[in-house]
Amino acid sequence: MPHSVTPESTPADEPSTTVTQGDTDTVEPEAEAEAEAEAEAEPKAEAEAEAETQDVAMEEAPTPTASEQPKVNLEELFDDGDSDDEFTSSVPMPASQDQEQGELSQPAPIKVTSKSSFSDPEIMRAFYQRLFPFRPLFQWLNHSPTPSNDFAHREFAFTLPNDAYLRYQSFPTADLLRKQCIQLLPSRFEIGPMYSTNPRDRKTLRKASAFKPVMKELVFDIDMTDYDDIRTCCTGASICLKCWGFITMAIKTIDVALREDFGFKHILWVYSGRRGAHAWVCDKRAREMDDQKRRSIAAYLELLKGGDQSGKKVNARRPLHPHIERSLVILKEHFQTSILAEQDPWASEEKAAHLLNLLPDPTLKAALQKKWDSAPSRPSASKWADIDALAKSGSLSITPRDLLEAKQDIILEYTYPRLDAEVSKKLNHLLKSPFVIHPGTGRVCVPIDTRTVEEFDPLTVPTVTQLLQEIDDWEGEEGEKKLQDWEKTSLKPYVEYFRRFVAALIEEEKQVLKREREEDVDAMEF
Repeated sequence: MPHSVTPESTPADEPSTTVTQGDTDTVEPEAEAEAEAEAEAEPKAEAEAEAETQDVAMEEAPTPTASEQPKVNLEELFDDGDSDDEFTSSVPMPASQDQEQGELSQPAPIKVTSKSSFSDPEIMRAFYQRLFPFRPLFQWLNHSPTPSNDFAHREFAFTLPNDAYLRYQSFPTADLLRKQCIQLLPSRFEIGPMYSTNPRDRKTLRKASAFKPVMKELVFDIDMTDYDDIRTCCTGASICLKCWGFITMAIKTIDVALREDFGFKHILWVYSGRRGAHAWVCDKRAREMDDQKRRSIAAYLELLKGGDQSGKKVNARRPLHPHIERSLVILKEHFQTSILAEQDPWASEEKAAHLLNLLPDPTLKAALQKKWDSAPSRPSASKWADIDALAKSGSLSITPRDLLEAKQDIILEYTYPRLDAEVSKKLNHLLKSPFVIHPGTGRVCVPIDTRTVEEFDPLTVPTVTQLLQEIDDWEGEEGEKKLQDWEKTSLKPYVEYFRRFVAALIEEEKQVLKREREEDVDAMEF
């Protein structure tokens, strides 16, 4: 089966679906089912005629067998002195070497100007040729120093420049994935699960049920649009440092829960490129979870349930679950700074009325309404302080404990993570790859270091045109060792962080495999 398609010539057995991606970071697999069925029904003669135009070059590189797979030491993968093929330098190559590399050779430097657009084909081609970290991405998804089905059976889905959408793409090596990206210039691509067989071969199986997802990272998606009813600084696709605080709070809360409550270690947080963040839980135990376990974890972390007639979205059960209690400790400080001081959510009379609706005491609500009517421009921090002040002065008909619990629910409503739970529940869900370019902003979807999450500024994340300009502007010192292009740019700290993350993951996989082999030997001896 051909391993490569072009926007102009899409094989009948590899259907593409034209969709409007917009700002969506995740893709529901069910949306492709109808297109699949239609492609199956096409006349055989038409399929054969169309097949004549297909690019079959990739068939020359089949998935390596166990005997053919090269043995590579783990240390060699991350040796600072090695040369990553995908991180080619802009220094011109010798002619003989350039001919050997063919399509993967380093092009002449591209001149980026103020008029350059990040969506220009030459800009995207230069990005995939010079900057995208294909090799660490392969190592991340492969979980082993040698090529395996963990990567070869992984689904990739491409969004092409003409908005055609190609699903069930797969590649035995990082080089072939890179080659396809350089050829097709996808504006972005998503990563799906590893399947029971090669996704490209799914239609050759006698039983459709034999093709099923078997492994994928547990993923989470946090999008700023879910906070639109409480953020006051921006709307729609716009973000600023003030409302980015919601994402920071979410990352801190979810990350500690996944580590302390579930024991996960390898959690990769990635900036979505515009107004959100994704989490990839990469531990083997997480990757092998079925849909039921994924739904259970999503339900565990989900707190906001919609709202009753008064618009209250949080009704936490008492006594508080340890996870909620810990989250409150994390979020209380952010409530004072990000919510009360920066968002000022109850500045208007309409918003202040919503706060009153969240309080269960009619006596206290009446006293607060009277006070705020006399000073409608009173800031939110003062209005929040008024609740305790008036309660202590006697305007309280419920117990102090009931009031405390009501205030806790309010803090949680304005600070607790708002997850798109559906993204986490299904093994076969697709999620945008790290390090692709966001089509709306031109920014790279870079990893976020949770150790310095509060310092992360989405507005300073480099754009693709900025990175290429940095390569053009680079002036190395004489005698300095040859640098890869990514090392000359502001993408460097993000790639280095990703490489360290992948190295730790592979080392863990190595130890797990060793323990499993020892257990097998012990069982056989018994």
